[in-house]
Amino acid sequence: MKKRWNLPTITPLTRPLYIFIFIAVDLADRFSDPVPELQLASQILHVLFLFLPLLWALGILPPLDALILWGMEQALVFGLGGSPMSSNLRLLLMFGVSAGVAVCNYFIPSTLGVVLFSISTGFLLSLDLSQVGTLCGGSRAGFRDPGLRRGGSPPPLRSSFGWNLGCRELLLYLSLLLVAMAEAGLLHHFLGSAQSQSFVTGPQAPVSYLLLVLFCLCWALREIQGAYVFGGVFLNPLYPKGMSSVQTFKQRNRGLYIAAALRRVLLYLVSPFAMIAFLSMDTSLQLLHRVSLSVGFTRAFRVVWQSSEDALLQMVVVVLVRLAAGNNILPGWDNLGTGVQLLLVGLLFDRLTQFLAKLKFTLTVLVTSWTEKKQRRQSAGTLLALNASLCPVLLAVVTLSALLSAPLLPLFTLPIFLVGFPRPQRSWPGPVGTACPCPDSIFYQQMSGSLASALRTAFARGSLGSLAPGSHFLGRFQDRMVWIMILERGYGYCTVNIKGLELQETSCHTVEARRVDEVFEAAFERPERLGFTQGFNLHWGNALTPCAALAVRVYSDARNVLSGIIDSHDNLRKLQDDFMKALIWLLLRYCVQKHKGFLWSNDEGSGVGGMKSQQDSSSLTSFGDWSDEDDLFGPQPARRTVALVTAEAQSGHTALQTGASLPGSVEMDSLFENMALSALQPLQPLGLGIGMPAVDKGRSAEFLRESPGSLPHLNFSCPQSEVFNLPTGWRTAPLLPSRLMSLRPLFPEDWFRFTLGRFGPAVQGDTSEDMTKALKEDEALKELHIQVALSCLISLGAESAFTSPSYVYRLYCGDVPWTEGLDWLSSRKELYQLALRAFRFSFKLLFDQASLGPMESSEELFSTLEEYERDWFIGLVTEKGWHDSVLQEKPFLFSLGQDLTMGTYTGRVLSLQEQLVQVGRLNGEGVRGQWANLSWELLYATNDDEERYSIQAHPFMLRNLTVQAADPPLGYPIYSSAPLHFPSL
Repeated sequence: MKKRWNLPTITPLTRPLYIFIFIAVDLADRFSDPVPELQLASQILHVLFLFLPLLWALGILPPLDALILWGMEQALVFGLGGSPMSSNLRLLLMFGVSAGVAVCNYFIPSTLGVVLFSISTGFLLSLDLSQVGTLCGGSRAGFRDPGLRRGGSPPPLRSSFGWNLGCRELLLYLSLLLVAMAEAGLLHHFLGSAQSQSFVTGPQAPVSYLLLVLFCLCWALREIQGAYVFGGVFLNPLYPKGMSSVQTFKQRNRGLYIAAALRRVLLYLVSPFAMIAFLSMDTSLQLLHRVSLSVGFTRAFRVVWQSSEDALLQMVVVVLVRLAAGNNILPGWDNLGTGVQLLLVGLLFDRLTQFLAKLKFTLTVLVTSWTEKKQRRQSAGTLLALNASLCPVLLAVVTLSALLSAPLLPLFTLPIFLVGFPRPQRSWPGPVGTACPCPDSIFYQQMSGSLASALRTAFARGSLGSLAPGSHFLGRFQDRMVWIMILERGYGYCTVNIKGLELQETSCHTVEARRVDEVFEAAFERPERLGFTQGFNLHWGNALTPCAALAVRVYSDARNVLSGIIDSHDNLRKLQDDFMKALIWLLLRYCVQKHKGFLWSNDEGSGVGGMKSQQDSSSLTSFGDWSDEDDLFGPQPARRTVALVTAEAQSGHTALQTGASLPGSVEMDSLFENMALSALQPLQPLGLGIGMPAVDKGRSAEFLRESPGSLPHLNFSCPQSEVFNLPTGWRTAPLLPSRLMSLRPLFPEDWFRFTLGRFGPAVQGDTSEDMTKALKEDEALKELHIQVALSCLISLGAESAFTSPSYVYRLYCGDVPWTEGLDWLSSRKELYQLALRAFRFSFKLLFDQASLGPMESSEELFSTLEEYERDWFIGLVTEKGWHDSVLQEKPFLFSLGQDLTMGTYTGRVLSLQEQLVQVGRLNGEGVRGQWANLSWELLYATNDDEERYSIQAHPFMLRNLTVQAADPPLGYPIYSSAPLHFPSL
């Protein structure tokens, strides 16, 4: 599958359209009066006509749909004052409405009406109109559904101003609109026609000087917000140095917060009214009924709101030209009118910015093709000499690419440059939000909500520099890479797409990730006092320029090798005691939850209930949770478990059966692809068909399998003991009473009474000490819990002290070796889940005590178990509960794993905390150029080799990361959000 701009219905029209254009120009030249420009165009097209096959083969001529969308986007941005849109539909609608406003302005007879109409429509169209649908259809459902259905981010914190279009926002917008219209109407009515011949002495002069002051202040206040100043050349001495902690960083950054607040007031509240005042008093409004002037002022009054920072710059340039001219008249310039002057300045500034960015990208490709040994090819010297000798041609290619706002395409990322076909800023024809999800996608999905809030603050402060649609940013935290692309920009909002790149796996990814770390360390980990040479950005030639560090709530991932912990005999001996205590705690807590109605109804006779812990959504014994249909990331290949293999062996079946996994089996990724490790049967003597387990079918087994109805009734001495009664089916373990009696010393009676005393008041109506004492002294209740707890201990094979780390690991994973009571325990799903969770709790206790020291008291152990249940998910990475806990932002997660290559056991701890995510700006033209080359390769050169040269690591251009960030199927980001609208006021 290859992504094309062409839609199936208009693809056949692309080439005939170009031929028709060539013929139409020739016919117009032949049958019209001589026009020098038309004759020149006809002659040029006659020459180009011969090269049409070559232009099509090289992919220089755009597909029809890309050409139309690019033309509408250019007209909307530079002709009508709008912004590139995040979808084709929004672009079509916005272009149509904006063009309608310009047409209305042409026919409105009164200049005052034109001013008021332009201001009102420009203001409304510059707002985030997507929130209108959210407001009408329900704010919560309108935002939440698109992101979650498409694998997007959870809703960010939306209580702050601007996230929703509510009463506060409507009141502010209405107030701004009324004040702007009143200001413009009064100034135009009284001073619009009173402009003197001299600009210096006219009524616009004071406002012009105010604009100059505002621009200087806003620019200076924005520059000091980032890590570098003057285009990333020099380090910012005011930016906080050192990243020891988030709190320290925030304290050192407090002064910049005040400067950012002042900049927001000047940029979003003062500057628009100053620019409106300048435009309202302009004398060229009197000549409005010309097409150029109507379009120019329609754009001017809108861009004031749509992009206040760019509009301020453009207006300052116009003011400086007028001040430089003084009383002199510039006929060609002055006759254009202020609106058209601003349009030309905006277009010129955009093309100049693109030219400089493309030139930097060109130099990076040229220089690194020789200086980087891994990038130096045999033809490198020849290509460099060719580019040097054809320097004017190279500059012409870069200039043409900038003029057309088309990507500069380095052929196979070599120093051979072509002009890619023009396309919208989004670069891809498909909808925003497509990705190639994998289990690691949840980390990006979780952090995107908090990252949205952090980006909102950064956008408002200006710490990420000037925001323009098409800008790209790269965020870095531990082994995670976040790609951020600006899609839209308006008054008080910014629309972005957040992508998550794969975690470090390939060598190419690792090489570029190391360079990213070096670039960020040079900017954020610098010493307190800098020398003269240390003040420069030594990585200026890199595609990445560090901007700021953002405080984001993310999971910090820590991995530990458990050598010396899981294989310590002292620790393993204590594991049995901790297991019994954790199981007793969970059994009593189960009774409390059941009493309060937190559990589903269950069948006491069979013990097969629907109980599901609120804290732990994963159940290793639930048929539904283990089915392929319930997998978080779609259907997965069926895996064979030990229970399934054993069942097949006993029944004589050899074909692979798919179905629900039985309790006690574990499904783990292995080197055997679609077969779980637990499916590998143990070696057996040749020629013997001995099955396992061996089942005694004698009278003793049948005698011990008592039915629930034949069990004696429990006579509790305390009325409150009934609350802590356990299901009847849990007392039917097929175990000899003598065996239970022999293990009775393993039951911690003191801990049982202590725990009962803590849980008792939670369910008692009368919390007197006498009632609690009677509850503790109820022998029948104690015997019940002894029987159930010891039955679980034997069924899990834990009646003897643990001596093998491999056995502990298998038990933690739920791959319980067969024991006498395993079938009974497996059929009681709730009890099996409690026993398995108790073992995992006990192993976590072992891990914590080995690291932090033993528990000092029963009170400390009780509070620790409460913390496990409340704040932790303790399980396996492959479980659905792990993924759900990450998305629910559980404070901590723990998993036990095994490194088969190293033969060690590992512990993995995820901690949710506020961390600093370092963000840098990428060279947008470099990104677009590499994406254009990627598209060209796979569409025209069919170079789909996964190991091709043009996607290998390039530390300066970050080539591998850039290819990953492309939309599928050409790229492979593991997470991509739907367009997210951030308030930036």
